[in-house]
Amino acid sequence: MKAARKIWRTAWRLGVCALLLFWIFHTIFLNEGRIAWERQGHSWLELSRRQQWQAAWSHGPRELWHTLMWVDPMALTLSLGFMGLTILAGVVRWRMVLRIHGLDLSLARAAEISFVAHFFNSFLLGATGGDLLKAYYAARETHHKKMEAVVTVVVDRLLGLFAMLLFACLMMLPNLSLLGTHRRLAALAVLILVMTAGCGLVISLSFWGGLSRLWPRSRAALRKLPGGELFEQCVDACRAFGRHPGFILRAMAVSMVLNVVCVLQFWAVARGLGLNISPRALLVIVPMIICVSALPITPSGLGVRENLYVLMLAVPEINITATQALSLSLLAYAGSLFWSLVGGVVYAGLKERHHLAEVAQPDAAGAN
Repeated sequence: MKAARKIWRTAWRLGVCALLLFWIFHTIFLNEGRIAWERQGHSWLELSRRQQWQAAWSHGPRELWHTLMWVDPMALTLSLGFMGLTILAGVVRWRMVLRIHGLDLSLARAAEISFVAHFFNSFLLGATGGDLLKAYYAARETHHKKMEAVVTVVVDRLLGLFAMLLFACLMMLPNLSLLGTHRRLAALAVLILVMTAGCGLVISLSFWGGLSRLWPRSRAALRKLPGGELFEQCVDACRAFGRHPGFILRAMAVSMVLNVVCVLQFWAVARGLGLNISPRALLVIVPMIICVSALPITPSGLGVRENLYVLMLAVPEINITATQALSLSLLAYAGSLFWSLVGGVVYAGLKERHHLAEVAQPDAAGAN
């Protein structure tokens, strides 16, 4: 029964991902096909629906590939460097989270595990295999506190998401005129505000509690639930972060630097494609799209992210064509995949030395 549910969850997410990708590619290819057809002096409206589709999928991929190949190699290299810096900043933040529970990994070892986790997160459906790997080896390196190690991975993810949401909210202020002029941008901004409030509430309850004060018997009721004792250990592990207020400020500071570097990656790709996008607009659009893409709708946010970039960058104030916006999204995602492959190389070279194969085998079996 569990296997059937897991297959269903994976199948519908893949289906939504495929549908969204087909929709955005087909829409863009239709536009490129129409432009190419009319450039030859023919009328697009005289074609049947079938002929329009044939023209779209004949000219569209060629135009998209031409746009992708137009990118400046130096700018693309710079974007890869920025993407690598975001991973390293994530390593620094994770080590800060680990230290709250006395789990002290060296920077090199934490980076190894993080790069391998990035590889598994990119190539295993569900994006959880890498996180489990990080938790497993954090506990293995210290030989104790396995539950705390799992919690550090969850908390690191949660803090990263909240920092990106908060960053997007702050960047809305200098972009109020842009967001208020267009309904779709305003709708996305409202969603980000709701997500920020929800994420902040989860962090507040996890780190400082409050439910037990309103309902004194909540702990006793929690223990009676299946797995209640395990969940109670997780709650106690989360409370440790609330007892270190300086930690929250430090973690958020590192996260804000990470967010800026993340936007710089997209700025570098945009420059490489010759796109004239205001850095101020990128500072709000990129984090908003990253946060929405983080919702568990499709694997790695594929399809959702591409559609959002095409929709958001098409507003008159930015005026980026659909093909260019799609190229921007795909090239930025390619930077993430590049570092995933680096993680794969690290995994292949170090799995025997650090016993990485022991956890990867059951993890991969579960994914299948």
